[in-house]
Amino acid sequence: MASTLAWSSAASSSAPSSRPSPRRAPSLLVVAQGKVKKYRQVILTDDIAEVGKKGDTLKVRAGFYRNFLLPKGKATLLTPEVLKEMQLEQERIEAEKKRVKEEAQQLARVFETIGAFKVPRKVFLLFYSVTAQDLVDIIKSQLNRDVDKRLVTVPEIREIGEYIAEIKLHPEVTAQICLWVRVEKVREVVWNADGGALERWMMKRVVEDQFG
Repeated sequence: MASTLAWSSAASSSAPSSRPSPRRAPSLLVVAQGKVKKYRQVILTDDIAEVGKKGDTLKVRAGFYRNFLLPKGKATLLTPEVLKEMQLEQERIEAEKKRVKEEAQQLARVFETIGAFKVPRKVFLLFYSVTAQDLVDIIKSQLNRDVDKRLVTVPEIREIGEYIAEIKLHPEVTAQICLWVRVEKVREVVWNADGGALERWMMKRVVEDQFG
């Protein structure tokens, strides 16, 4: 009996405890954030008074970008992707400028190698000056090319002879054109009894003086 009690006591002392183990408190992970950027590199998508023009790249305060530029669509962040697109667009612009200039140079060579444009003038219109529109019409009829008369500079022409006109084909290309103003005979003339002979003589004299 005594041995049985001893065994029971020993067994009970070696049995695992039924008490719950204390739970560990969850660990708190603290991540240190980098310094908040005070400025942003942006590209303006519109003209802004006292700030810049469309296409300008600027460094602005982050708050100004966040609260004004971004909501109003006035600027976008200058990321590597945006910068690459800007470079490609600039290359396209430069290529187009080069093409336009080369076309202007080619047209200038055409004008300067064609010789003189003939500008016929009737005797009774000789004292009316040749205009830019006259030259535009002649170019259209002889070369089938359209030219804006606002680009044409014509000297004052009130007599027959040769003159030099200019056409601004490009900011860097100006073509010089030779104009030959000549007299054209008028086949149908209304003569009166008193002045007919004098008018006939004057017309013939002008034509003969210029063309022999």
